[in-house]
Amino acid sequence: MAFTFDRSKHVFFSPEFEELIKDTIRFFNGTPIQPLPPIEPFEGAGVYALYYIGKRGFYKDFHNINRLEYKQPIYVGKAVPRGWRQGRVNTSTSSELYRRLCDHSKSIQSAENIDLSDFLCRFMILENAASSLIGTVEAALIRNYLPLWNCIIDGFGNHDPGNGRYNQEMSEWDLIHPGRSWAYKCAPSSKSKSDILEMINRYFCGLAND
Repeated sequence: MAFTFDRSKHVFFSPEFEELIKDTIRFFNGTPIQPLPPIEPFEGAGVYALYYIGKRGFYKDFHNINRLEYKQPIYVGKAVPRGWRQGRVNTSTSSELYRRLCDHSKSIQSAENIDLSDFLCRFMILENAASSLIGTVEAALIRNYLPLWNCIIDGFGNHDPGNGRYNQEMSEWDLIHPGRSWAYKCAPSSKSKSDILEMINRYFCGLAND
């Protein structure tokens, strides 16, 4: 059997799919803002964003950016239910999205130099057939907004790596926000705090020039 290769026959393109992703982002941006964590537990999996509104500290420029509307998240993430990879779950009965937001609340509360009251969140629940879009929507939001804790400062979403895996470096986030007890067990970071603060300054300069 003779084989030939034509790349164009392997490339998927759908204007309808692109419009669907735009619709999800528009819907996401219209969801109500909630405190972090949200005021009551709920079921569901999906995507979420965190917003900083504080007037002090490393991220004070976000206060002016988000003063009139919450348009620039500091972090975007997703929450998928257990068994996701095997396709065996009913996402409407999962509480992973709420639990993930609670986990982030604990990380922020443990940090010595940021205040949980300076953070808000919004989220979108994707269930049934729409749950297949969770990863796609998260990626689209990150590409669209380039959130600081996704694209510049690494490590906010990390969990305790567990015994035997503390040889990895302390994350950039933990270096500038000390407090998570397990992070002190990790190897020293190859970056300095001043390096990371300079990265933050450049990030805000970039936002100002957009």
